[in-house]
Amino acid sequence: MALLLISAAAIFLFLAVGPRFLNYQTSTMLTGSMSPGINPGDVVVSSKIPVSDLAVGDIITYSIPIDDHRIETHRVTGISTDKAGLTSVTTKGDANPGADPWAAVLSENHVYRNVAVVPYLGDGIRVLRQPPVQTVLLYGAPAVVVLLVLKSIWAKPKLPSGDSGGSDVLEPEIQQ
Repeated sequence: MALLLISAAAIFLFLAVGPRFLNYQTSTMLTGSMSPGINPGDVVVSSKIPVSDLAVGDIITYSIPIDDHRIETHRVTGISTDKAGLTSVTTKGDANPGADPWAAVLSENHVYRNVAVVPYLGDGIRVLRQPPVQTVLLYGAPAVVVLLVLKSIWAKPKLPSGDSGGSDVLEPEIQQ
């Protein structure tokens, strides 16, 4: 039980607290475009780096410049800088047959480069976000905690081994 609680706390710190204070972000890979290195359901950990440190071959996480501006994690295949100093990148998913049909302009002075992949963690997160699971966790987890606390309050104290359950009070011996 303690190991489960420690694991849950570590995952929470990694996903919720770490990105706010340690300058990284996490995202769940939804497609197989980067397989076999990054598979659907894997969590990608990306660290903020200056755009000037970006190199061809790096895997970055960025907003695509078309349609819904969704977040994409792909490999950099080309880098160019225009006269105004703006950097553009072309990218490609490792499993895709061709390059992405856009050039993404990196308007910030930083970009998020992939530093680690946590396999399957995103699948677990997706399961935990399902409404039935959230309901069970919202009401079930506190109920289990209350029951465990009540059990520990009402439990009979354990007797030391070898004790027959008699009194610890010594009776004086009467000599005749």
